[in-house]
Amino acid sequence: MRIVLTWYPQVQLDKGLWPIIIFPTEPLLVLTRKFVAPIGGVDITPVIWVGLISLARELLVGQQGILSQILNQTHSVG
Repeated sequence: MRIVLTWYPQVQLDKGLWPIIIFPTEPLLVLTRKFVAPIGGVDITPVIWVGLISLARELLVGQQGILSQILNQTHSVG
């Protein structure tokens, strides 16, 4: 939902139910915005975090991930 909200910068995120969505994600996004400025007025930091989380998940538990490889080796040894 945060990614979709970045497409509409005119939405007032401090009103209505938006703070429920904003509150949990804002601390990470504030830190990221210090390094990555909005592009064309659109905040891309939620997209960056989705990409980083997907990459970490794939590296850890994906088909060729570290944890998957460790589990495969322990099953083949035992």
